Amino acid sequence: MTGTTPADGVRYAVGAGIATLTFDRPERHNAMDPAMRTRYGRTLREAEQDPAVRAVVVTGAGKSFCPGADLDALAGIGETGAAGKDVTADDGGHVDVLAAASVAKPVVAAINGGCAGLGFVVACAADVRFAAAGAKFTTAFVRRGLIAEYGIAKLLPELVGRGRALDLLLSGRTFTAEQAFDYGLVQEVLPAGELLDAATAYAAELATYSAPRSMALIKDQVRVETALPLAESARRATGLMLDSFGHPELAEGVTSWTERRPPEFPPYPS
Repeated sequence: MTGTTPADGVRYAVGAGIATLTFDRPERHNAMDPAMRTRYGRTLREAEQDPAVRAVVVTGAGKSFCPGADLDALAGIGETGAAGKDVTADDGGHVDVLAAASVAKPVVAAINGGCAGLGFVVACAADVRFAAAGAKFTTAFVRRGLIAEYGIAKLLPELVGRGRALDLLLSGRTFTAEQAFDYGLVQEVLPAGELLDAATAYAAELATYSAPRSMALIKDQVRVETALPLAESARRATGLMLDSFGHPELAEGVTSWTERRPPEFPPYPS
């Protein structure tokens, strides 16, 4: 595995078709400052463009996944109105925070510990979430005098339903990985020592058996078609299906199945 040197609080390594992004800012328990946020989004987009990468795992070093924004960066904002800046302006940070939802490759969050605020949004933007037993979650925003940031007001209801989302957002209460599993927020809860191996094994299965182009299109379908009426979704999917007949993935998928071997799908992007 190559490329494990941390930069701006994010370690990045690639091996066996899997990119692993690790939040690694121990002096702040992986709290995210603007440089770390930018690095995270940029690195995910680099992974998206790397043909050697077929799946991505995002996790945290130490005992925290990401406890949210570095509160030192917020110090004094209440008195100064964002230090004289236009507080209505958007610096584009949401593009980096939500990068996992927009890149064309599957992103698995391995939530090893504290997951709050901005880190909670990062986890919800991933495609699949595994969590360590006992890991603590909180939306946190309301308890800091903030609002539901970075699109979480859309993401969370889609994951857990409107009522549960409002519960978690309005209360800002802490809940466990086991409760998150019951809510449908995470797909697996594992002992802490098994978490990263399990998430990596899942990503490896995607990298081995799932066509990269198909995964990219399915992510886009889920993003777009959930907002469409059923008939329109079906028509759109039919067009994509007919188009897929002209791509090499279908022939390889059928041939590998009949030959009882792992498929050799081309990378995406090629």
